Amino acid sequence: MAAAYDNDNVFAKILRGEIPAHKVYEDDVALAIMDIMPRAEGHVLVIPKVPARNLLDIDPAALAALISRVQHVAKAAKDAFGADGLTLQQFNESAGGQVIFHLHFHILPRFEGVALRPPGTMADGEKLKAQAEKIRAALGPFAG
Repeated sequence: MAAAYDNDNVFAKILRGEIPAHKVYEDDVALAIMDIMPRAEGHVLVIPKVPARNLLDIDPAALAALISRVQHVAKAAKDAFGADGLTLQQFNESAGGQVIFHLHFHILPRFEGVALRPPGTMADGEKLKAQAEKIRAALGPFAG
């Protein structure tokens, strides 16, 4: 049996405005924020506004709407940082590496020959703010 969604997870609190975040993109479907422990320059998280524990329990129509936002933000992050490519990560349940139990996609701009940083180091808030602004400037209108 699948575990229930926890309304007190950190992303639910961010969506309710109880915890601050460096916002990159927001509409009625999704919120994109800078990861506070980035593994790459421009590491962004995209989360759905619907309560979904992970990929396994989100409504397929909500997932379809969400993934178009993931693509939109990913293109902007790649462009904003002049990246050579992107890594997209999404984890499901503890055994799959999930730590926060609200569906989220990691977008990591990547550069040839540059490894991802190890997880767990907090980033400087001013640096995250500047990176969020850089990605927002590259977004353009959402055409989904």
